[in-house]
Amino acid sequence: MSLPVVIVHGRRRVLGYQQITDLDDAIKLSPAGAILALIQAESKDVRWRDDGTAPTALIGMLLSAGSTMEYDGNLSAIQFIETAVSAKLNITYYGSEQV
Repeated sequence: MSLPVVIVHGRRRVLGYQQITDLDDAIKLSPAGAILALIQAESKDVRWRDDGTAPTALIGMLLSAGSTMEYDGNLSAIQFIETAVSAKLNITYYGSEQV
């Protein structure tokens, strides 16, 4: 099975990396000025919502293990939760390029 290729469009400046391993409860990200994030579900599926309501293990948008999503919405509003024990999220944050 081949995984999709994720392309970050435009010129971006890397602001940092975060790995989240405690997804028992819905968690928010720590974007610190980021305008875009690449978010990868590493070991288990996770669910997410960005509408102000926390996801549950059964309700929310599914991000399958091994998949990566590019998110440029409100990074302070998006929340994630695991669908099974031992889920991990890998996140790289990007900001506008400094000129």
